[in-house]
Amino acid sequence: MSDKELYKQKFQAQLDEWKADIEKLKAKSLGAKTDAQLEMNGLIEEIEAKFKTAGDKLGEITDAGESAWESVKASAESAWESLKSSMHNAAEKFKD
Repeated sequence: MSDKELYKQKFQAQLDEWKADIEKLKAKSLGAKTDAQLEMNGLIEEIEAKFKTAGDKLGEITDAGESAWESVKASAESAWESLKSSMHNAAEKFKD
């Protein structure tokens, strides 16, 4: 399997994990008090936007030819790190 394919699989697995985490945050926000719910919903919207960007970058990697995927990889990693940071912040802020 090529490096590109391995990278795509790793990226997709992490996105799947984070998608489940986002759903948990949504469920938790439903039980929160109004002020906390508003804050959580704002954070969830931010995370979902970054999640979409990361998903779009995964699509770009898929579409990139073998010679071009390395350049696409850099922008994908930037989106990945941004989403990772937001997920970490949300987990810290709203842990039980």
